[in-house]
Amino acid sequence: MSSAEEEAYSEERWQNWLSRLEDEELDPEDEDSARLLLNLQDDVAIAVAKIVTDYDDDEIEQEDALEELADIREVVLAEPDIEDEETLMLVDGVQTSLVAVFYSAEQYVGDGVADEASVEEYVQAAAGAEADEDFDRALGLAACAGTRIIDGDDLDMSVTEDLEYGLVTEWVNGLDSLQSALAQPEVIEDDE
Repeated sequence: MSSAEEEAYSEERWQNWLSRLEDEELDPEDEDSARLLLNLQDDVAIAVAKIVTDYDDDEIEQEDALEELADIREVVLAEPDIEDEETLMLVDGVQTSLVAVFYSAEQYVGDGVADEASVEEYVQAAAGAEADEDFDRALGLAACAGTRIIDGDDLDMSVTEDLEYGLVTEWVNGLDSLQSALAQPEVIEDDE
């Protein structure tokens, strides 16, 4: 079975991660908890990167790639059934970071690479839009930065140093996971 015929990311896989998070005593200050959350985020980013790579390699058609991305987005961004408030909040942070990953991949497959600015310029513009409370525009600009990352441009995380913490910094965190996934698409086992 080729990678194009396999399901890119299953609901079962996502639920396994959520169950594992519920079983852990998550503490965002704890290195193991932080690593577990980052592994969850990276795992999804790897699935997205594989779809984009398969699309670039002509292993799947545009329509199929967009459908697979939409399927993963639906699974990952659904309201999780988690009792613990703190765990729910931490998962919500991961979901927020992944929003830009999905929109970047969908924009890349659907419309190609945004070429009017650099990754850093798009991130700065997104931060400006967020400051103006134009969140749709901010997300669109973050997705433009993401298309450039998918196309091979580098995201230097120092771009966030002067940004006020908010949606854009969360989204850039997700784009960093996407950049890592594109560079090293190693599957992270959800039982590690």
